[in-house]
Amino acid sequence: MPPLGDVGKRLLARIIDFILISIPVGLLDWAFGTFQTDTDDINYGRSILGSCVAAVLYIGYEWWMTRATGQTLGKKWLGVRIAMLDNGAAPTSSAALIRACVFWLPTLFCCPCLWIVLIGILLLLDKPYRQGLHDKAAKTVVVTA
Repeated sequence: MPPLGDVGKRLLARIIDFILISIPVGLLDWAFGTFQTDTDDINYGRSILGSCVAAVLYIGYEWWMTRATGQTLGKKWLGVRIAMLDNGAAPTSSAALIRACVFWLPTLFCCPCLWIVLIGILLLLDKPYRQGLHDKAAKTVVVTA
C-alpha cells in the first residue's frame, strides 16, 4: 500500500472537483430556473429539483471517475488516489458509489457546512488511516498516486 495522501492535497483536490462540477450545476440551475435568490418567492418544487440534479451530477462525477482509476481530476492533478483499504486496488464500482453517496447526499439535502466540517474533523482525528465517514462506509483510503 502506498503512503497515505496528504490531508492538504485531499482538501485542495476536493475544492477543485467541487468547482469543476459546480459550473455545470450552476448553469443547469440557471437554465431551468431552479436557482432562486428571492426568499419571498421560493418554489420548493424547483429547489428540490435543483438539489436532485446537483446530487446526480456530483455523485455521478465522483462515482464515474473513482471507479475507473481511483482518481477524480482534482486528485489526479494533486497526485493522490482512492484505494480499497484491504488491497490498495482502485475502488470497485459499488465502493465508489457508496463513497460518493455518503459524502454528497447529506451535503446537498441537509446540512452542508456541518457535514463537511464533521468529515474534516474525522480526517484529522482518525488513526491510522485518516478516513472520513465516506471512506469508512466504502472501506477505502486516500493514498499517494
